[in-house]
Amino acid sequence: MNLKDAKILLTGGSLGIGKATARLLVESGTEVAITGRDEGRLNKARDETGAFPIVADVANPEDINKTYDIFMKKYKRLDCLINNAGIGKSVELENVTLDDFHTVYGVNVFGAALMASKAAAIFKKQNYGHIVNIASSAGLRGYAGETVYAGTKFALRGMTQCWQAELRKYNVRVILINPSEVATAIGSPQRVERKAPPNKLSSYEIAYAIKAALEMDDRGFIPELSVWATNPW
Repeated sequence: MNLKDAKILLTGGSLGIGKATARLLVESGTEVAITGRDEGRLNKARDETGAFPIVADVANPEDINKTYDIFMKKYKRLDCLINNAGIGKSVELENVTLDDFHTVYGVNVFGAALMASKAAAIFKKQNYGHIVNIASSAGLRGYAGETVYAGTKFALRGMTQCWQAELRKYNVRVILINPSEVATAIGSPQRVERKAPPNKLSSYEIAYAIKAALEMDDRGFIPELSVWATNPW
């Protein structure tokens, strides 16, 4: 994919991986729109990255429609959707509630699927497009206390494989990125970003992996890519 002048829609662009990816892509000549629920944080990210902000919640179908209306009016086409928006919740099994599932699945699974559904309709008409889903190493192996969060990432991995099977014949490349432990704001009720220690991953490593995967020539694509810290101990 040629990133110069490409039109990319990136969800969850206010903080962490989303903001780092937006900055790296804009620096590469890409036109990027970022979504987020908090207008203040989103505008701050705009100032830091040069991306175009769209205040929207991916868990709200009306906001998804609004996002695509705004994006397509501004850019006229869509080359890539990056499903990055995500929230986390650690809770032991005996304390899990239905609300926990509704809240986290609403963003991580249902929101990602509805965003991709709109993108797929555009890409089929174009006979071209990219979808990048940001999952987690928690979607490869479960962890104690992560029934809800890891469940969403296993679901996203499964959906990615379904979309790959469905969309390849339309020249659509669906890529799954599995970050290992990354210092981000996910899981923080105040959405405060953590600073990465020297031996752990920062948002930039994941942004670099996303950019590198997209830059492969369109004749091929990386279906799944995991990123680990070299020596986290």
